[in-house]
Amino acid sequence: MKRTVKINFGLACYFAVFCMFSCSKSDDSITPTNAFIPKINIQDATQIRATYGKTIRFFIYSSKATTNAVSVNYSVVDGTAVSPKDYAATSGTVSILPNQTQAFIDIDIKWDPTNLRHGALQFTVNLSDPVGCAIETSSAKGSITNEDGTYLPTDDAGYTTPLAYSGYTLAWSDEFYGTNLNSSIWNQEIGNNNGWGNNELEYYTNSLKNTFLSNGNLIIEARKESAGGYNYTSGRMTTQNKKQFKFGRIDIRAKLPVGKGIWPALWMLGANISSVGWPACGEIDVIELVGTYPSRITGTMHWKGVAGDRQLKGANYNLNTGDFSQQFHVFSIVWTLNTIKWYVDDQLFLTNTAADVGAANYPFNADHFLLFNVAVGGDWPGSPDGTTAFPQRMFVDYVRVYN
Repeated sequence: MKRTVKINFGLACYFAVFCMFSCSKSDDSITPTNAFIPKINIQDATQIRATYGKTIRFFIYSSKATTNAVSVNYSVVDGTAVSPKDYAATSGTVSILPNQTQAFIDIDIKWDPTNLRHGALQFTVNLSDPVGCAIETSSAKGSITNEDGTYLPTDDAGYTTPLAYSGYTLAWSDEFYGTNLNSSIWNQEIGNNNGWGNNELEYYTNSLKNTFLSNGNLIIEARKESAGGYNYTSGRMTTQNKKQFKFGRIDIRAKLPVGKGIWPALWMLGANISSVGWPACGEIDVIELVGTYPSRITGTMHWKGVAGDRQLKGANYNLNTGDFSQQFHVFSIVWTLNTIKWYVDDQLFLTNTAADVGAANYPFNADHFLLFNVAVGGDWPGSPDGTTAFPQRMFVDYVRVYN
């Protein structure tokens, strides 16, 4: 006899679903999916280096607390920061305890008794081998910095001049030894003063961040940082009302910063500027450099013309090789009655005389004071752009005045 078997369709579906979950996969299939596992992240960290030991702390975060501890292994890889010179490399396991969402790793930073000024030196902390969790961010950068250190040596290579010349006596000099600028000689100007007449973009400070002595050099540093409503800081110093000069030979040995929008200057203004104003007081630019022309400096004198306008006469000096940031050069003027001559490394490149001023008043037979500064931006150099590196530094080895 033929038997017909009828199967209930709903019951068949039930058995199919049951078999799918109970028969087709091993026990591993019941492990919680990644959606329920806490995610682990590590955060970048920065530490300022000091003359004593410090640590840099990396925080490890879990996306949720759990009833069991979770852990990851960590290891450290050199970058521009190198172990053991800059930090103590280490490895191990870090755990986040039950009902907690945070832990940390401390790494020792090597102390620096010299207080060397430097930017960020970086190394990497890597996470691996998670237990009870999943790693979402597997590495973090550690940055060691000492942007405000007061020790900054530089290569002393370059041209130099003697302490004595035949027919001259050394009347005054500053060799910039010691740790502090001589405040009986130098003023440090503060502010922007409406761009100092040039639409400059920096805010000048008297901070050691921007002007300091190190290793026998004066260093003026321009930074990309906010102050006084401006996006850059720098240093500007003068001898106004403290030290003034007339005639003789002036030597300034310096290494200059370069780059788009950078404008270092070593120059002089007439001591009577407060009473007669500029340009009637006269301006002697021993040198200026526009950063987009790193191998060129300009020497100039400015005066007030008969019509009351500014008049000037100057010339450029170009290096045959390299640029003015790579080595020290000596910038000089030889200044006599009615005549000023400009030199770079004892090479004459400009002579100006009273005849160049014509019928106007010639202001250069009177006392002048010194100014050193590094401007950022302004009508002449233009603004910095993405190619301009910061900080920018001018090193001055000495200024010497002979009569």
